[in-house]
Amino acid sequence: MKKQGGFTLIELVVVIVILGILAVTAAPRFLNLQSDARESSLQGLKGAMAGAGSIVYGKAAIEGKEREEVSGAYPTLDDLTEINFGYPAATKDGLVKVVQGLEDSNEWVYAEDTQGVASTPGTLVATFSGNASGAVAIKNTGCYVQYTEADSETSTPDISVTATDC
Repeated sequence: MKKQGGFTLIELVVVIVILGILAVTAAPRFLNLQSDARESSLQGLKGAMAGAGSIVYGKAAIEGKEREEVSGAYPTLDDLTEINFGYPAATKDGLVKVVQGLEDSNEWVYAEDTQGVASTPGTLVATFSGNASGAVAIKNTGCYVQYTEADSETSTPDISVTATDC
């Protein structure tokens, strides 16, 4: 009698079940697409803030206002953009005005943190609309971009992304 080689039907079913279990447990770790997409959007907003800041600084330098700092009220450019040391101020009439899509958008919400809620006056935080409103609430989401104004003539604004809970 000939001995047959190969797999039995039961062995094949067991292997398929084991592969299915591995796929169900491992797939979410490798396919965390929504979180990655949200983090990428935050990185894009960070880039838009940095680019807009550079353009505003160039305009401030042309107007000779790159060294002006806040003394009671924010200095402004000819187009009334508020600045601090030549870079956009962390206000509605500063950064929000120059970053396209931040002010009149259904995608983003922002809050000025000029009261020093997190001991960082001159700060603006932004996150996805629907996440939260208000500086403290936005920071509590763990998914936001934070813009902190330049604090001297030789410094630049600090723009950071927090994406721990996206």
